[in-house]
Order: sequence, then C-alpha cells, then structure tokens
Amino acid sequence: MTSYSEQQTQSTYQWAEGFKKSIPVAMGYLPAGIAFGVLAQVAGIPIWATIMLSVVLYAGAAQYACLPMLSAGLPIGSIATNIAAINLRHVFYGVPLLHYLPTHKLAKTYCLFALTDETFSVMTSLPTESRQALILPISLFNQSWWVLATAIGVMIGSALDDLVPHLDFALVCLFAILAYEQFQNIKRYFPIGIAVIALVIASLFTSQWLLLVAIAICMLLILVRAFWAQRTLMGGSDDQ
Repeated sequence: MTSYSEQQTQSTYQWAEGFKKSIPVAMGYLPAGIAFGVLAQVAGIPIWATIMLSVVLYAGAAQYACLPMLSAGLPIGSIATNIAAINLRHVFYGVPLLHYLPTHKLAKTYCLFALTDETFSVMTSLPTESRQALILPISLFNQSWWVLATAIGVMIGSALDDLVPHLDFALVCLFAILAYEQFQNIKRYFPIGIAVIALVIASLFTSQWLLLVAIAICMLLILVRAFWAQRTLMGGSDDQ
C-alpha cells in the first residue's frame, strides 16, 4: 500500500516532469503568444478580452483567426462557426488519448479542453505508461505559458509589431518543429502524404476556406484508406 509521503513524492515528480516536457512548447508559445497579444492590441481588442481568449478559447490558430473577425464586428454565430471548423481537428486528437485521460471528472474535462496540437505532439511522443500521469501537468503548464505570453504581448502593445514584423509566423515555426519531432518518433510517411495532397487539392478550389477544405479532404482520404485496408484484410482472410 502506498504511503502518503510516497504519493506526495510521486505527485511532485509528475509535476516536475510535466514542467520539463512543457519547456519545448514554451519556446514556441512565448513568441507566438506575445505576437497574439501584440496583434490583438493593434486590432483594437480590449485587454481583458484578449487575455480571456487565451484562457477560455486557448487555440493558437483559432485565436489568430478571431482577430480580424472581432475587429470587423462579425456576428457571434459566424465567428463561432469559423472557430469550430478550425478546431475540428481536435476531435481526432482526443481519440488516441482517451485511455490516458485522468480519472477525475474535472481533470478529464480540462485535459480534453486543453488538448492543442502541441500538447498532442508531446503526449504522443511519451512512453504509453507515463501518459496518464503527465497529461494534466503538461496541459496545464502549456496553457500557462500561452496565457503568460499573451499577457506580455498585451503589456508590450503595438510597439513590438513595429520593431519585429511577422511575429505571428512563430506559431507556424512551432508547428513545423513539433511535426518533425513527432515524425522522428513514429517514422510514418502516410500522414505527411495525406496532408500535402489535401493542401494541394484544396488550394486549387479556394483560398478563403483553405484550412477547412484541406481538413475535409484529409478526413475523406483517411476514411478511404481505412476502407481499402479493411477490404484488403478481409480479402486476405477469405483467400486463406
């Protein structure tokens, strides 16, 4: 039976390890979050609303997309539809990690809410036996970095935007680095191929809805591949 002191030691280790695993994400979140705060100030978004977006919405790409829509005064329904389309991919992120969510209902709900691209990449690169223990610390630390960076960007204001243009590109760089690290761990070419094909096809038809169309094509290609693999497997079993 585990003693109270042993549980405390294990909990301290988990939070310390979660903090350590969040450091690479922080290296991308800090400049990207600062850029978001700066760009929000340039767009005329109130300080309280900017920070609340990082607390309540917490989705880098979606938050960047929110800025022109909020500054243009679009209806809430239109903004919500666009944000839901951008964040649709998070549904697929949750499926592989369902078995590793915390048992506590509140912690489980928060981890599902805080499951960003970067958190998913970090979690899937961990050994399976440590995922459940670290998903809450990693999720919480990652969002803390993002909120902190947003607050710094809000305090800096538009001055940094004049000194360092194209700050929002930091988020793209972070995606590229995490995608490369994840590929190094799993060595699978199929997701990269699907993403490239979907992007090329989507760019032929639209520019305003590029992300949404590309995601839809990715889903279709994944379903086609799964159907083909199942047919092949069933055909092989029939031959035997």
